[in-house]
Amino acid sequence: MSRSARLLASAAAVALAIGLSAAPSATAAPSAGFYDPPADLPAGNGTVVRTEPMKLGLTLKGIYMPGTATRLLYTSTDQAGKKAAVTGAYIEPTKKWTGSGPRPLVAVAAGTQGQGDACAPSKSLETFINLDGDEVGIGYELPGILDFLNRGFAVVLTDYIGLGTTDRVHTYTNRLDMGQALLDAARAALKLPNTSVTASSPIGLNGYSQGGGAAASAAELAPTYAPELNIKGAFAGAPPANLIEVLKSADGTDLTGVIAYAINGITPYNPELQGALDTLATPAGKEALEKVKTQCIGSTLFSYGFQKTSKWTTNGKSLYDTVKADPALRAPVDEQRIGRLKPAVPVQVLTGTKDDIVDHAQAKQLAKDWCAKGVNVTYVPVVQPIGTGGTALNHLTPMITRLGPSHDWLADRLTGKSVRSNCSSLWLLP
Repeated sequence: MSRSARLLASAAAVALAIGLSAAPSATAAPSAGFYDPPADLPAGNGTVVRTEPMKLGLTLKGIYMPGTATRLLYTSTDQAGKKAAVTGAYIEPTKKWTGSGPRPLVAVAAGTQGQGDACAPSKSLETFINLDGDEVGIGYELPGILDFLNRGFAVVLTDYIGLGTTDRVHTYTNRLDMGQALLDAARAALKLPNTSVTASSPIGLNGYSQGGGAAASAAELAPTYAPELNIKGAFAGAPPANLIEVLKSADGTDLTGVIAYAINGITPYNPELQGALDTLATPAGKEALEKVKTQCIGSTLFSYGFQKTSKWTTNGKSLYDTVKADPALRAPVDEQRIGRLKPAVPVQVLTGTKDDIVDHAQAKQLAKDWCAKGVNVTYVPVVQPIGTGGTALNHLTPMITRLGPSHDWLADRLTGKSVRSNCSSLWLLP
């Protein structure tokens, strides 16, 4: 695919997602080697390895981001328990904080960007559209970040493990890698000098789609992984909490390729899965798994949109049916299930009732699972009367229409307002 076609596909996806347009501009390049992790990482999680000033230039139709940014490389821990380098960005608001207590911090988990290093959210923060070779990274998280900054909240954004850093493939939707990277981004932000956030700053976790899974995972991991963080609430929009069910709902849609992302995110920690794929995957399946490793979402949409994963398997069955039927394949996928641990803070779970990418029923099940554990859950079903045929319209629309209310809910938690769970009425809701 030509570079112009990739840009068109990506721009179309963003226009669909946020209703904004922007002309591509040259990226304010990071210093040479910034995204190359050092051979030896320091001890500790959330340890800042290196930083540099980062441009926040013209972003959306003449709107400037009201803050100053710092590019980060910090430490985290991966699913195997090994140290990992993660990149991201911290934004110090220019707006004065007038609330009581220290300035709040929102740890933002980006939605699906892709699996290639060009797609790192910290890169597209600078120019909205990041052109890197033949790939196009889109900063569609910018409207949400802008809103948080306008509320006076500091923001830290994680690139996740392997997205941006050059040492490994991004472990997409891997619950431990995502959740721990998000928590460690907050830790890193609190260690930066000359900021207005402190160890006692209230912290919110926020994400939609892939980011919703990361925020949900971080919320339930925090009591044991990062108990010192002053987390006050978490918003998880359209979370892929049960990847087995998402294998089914995403198949045959314009985002079929994200299934390949997910397999690539699990395989590094499960060598037996790689062995099974050698037998089960067709040449087309093996090509897809390899090709998406360097792609951003626009390219993946163009390459694999509306394909069926049955073309990727030697048995001619979908990946969902194949995984469900084989306990050895199912186990590593099921290991990514979110909802088996208990968050210690209020959480909001939002889901479209006819989400055509991330299955609605499994998102509601996450709310049920947490309610059963006594978690303070605000379950928000966005009623969608008709399906949108795998175009992702029903998946993306709540991200836009519910941005203000979801941010209001999180802001209330960060400013000390209480909230009552709606677990008792969850069974009545769609």
